[in-house]
Amino acid sequence: MMTTAKLLLHCPDKPGILAEVTDFITVNKGNIIYLDQHVDHVEDIFFMRIEWELEGFLIPKEKIEDYFATLYAQKYDMHFRLYFSDVKPRMAIFVSKMSHCLFDMLARYTAGEWNVEIPLIVSNHPDLQHVAERFGIPFYLFPITKETKEEQERLEMELLAKHKITFIVLARYMQVISEQMIQAYPNKIINIHHSFLPAFVGAKPYHAAFERGVKIIGATSHYVTTELDAGPIIEQDVVRITHKDSIQDLVNKGKDLEKIVLSRAVQKHIERKVLAYKNKTVIFS
Repeated sequence: MMTTAKLLLHCPDKPGILAEVTDFITVNKGNIIYLDQHVDHVEDIFFMRIEWELEGFLIPKEKIEDYFATLYAQKYDMHFRLYFSDVKPRMAIFVSKMSHCLFDMLARYTAGEWNVEIPLIVSNHPDLQHVAERFGIPFYLFPITKETKEEQERLEMELLAKHKITFIVLARYMQVISEQMIQAYPNKIINIHHSFLPAFVGAKPYHAAFERGVKIIGATSHYVTTELDAGPIIEQDVVRITHKDSIQDLVNKGKDLEKIVLSRAVQKHIERKVLAYKNKTVIFS
């Protein structure tokens, strides 16, 4: 496939930004294949995602970022990120004991649905090692207690750096991530949780929802921040519940929803279609 460049940016909204960015590409013989933009009129912020083919592009690949920063980012006070389609993101999966999200992601990965590399799986329990072995992915065990958490996370971060991990997915990883790791991977740690929070907190949210007689259950995937389960939301969905559903029906429907919502969020991240700003996200189509 043709190698492309993907540029995501945001800046204070001013006239002429769209024209200048597209002109930068077309003047340098780039063929634009995707363009989407949005203006937040409350914050007065301009958001944009643009992708173009690199074949015949006059600026060398390794110089594009410097050129764009010098010519436009400084002028418009832009924050931007540049990605190339031939550079695969490197994803680490963190798991505990529940396997439904892990199986779903690994199935998509082995089916070739995602342009990503998964060099490793990290866990605080040995329960899912057999799943990693089945898919041929190295499994690393870091048992965590209150006393060992800081040291174990330090070792985890050394492992992530060694394997050049670019983002992390918490596939029902039942540990709170430290501020140090969050700062090392800002808007690069994706989590999944049931949307009952904060109404149905605790170990058995589906049981609590059943007792309350809910009519809808949901799941939310978001980036991890230092505020627990309150980071920028990437993807959400819901499913209907009736009086005929048992607790186990709620659990099963909830698991299906969690793995679908998490995989959608991961796919959007891999495709570079998520732009986080403050505590919200712009999701490009």
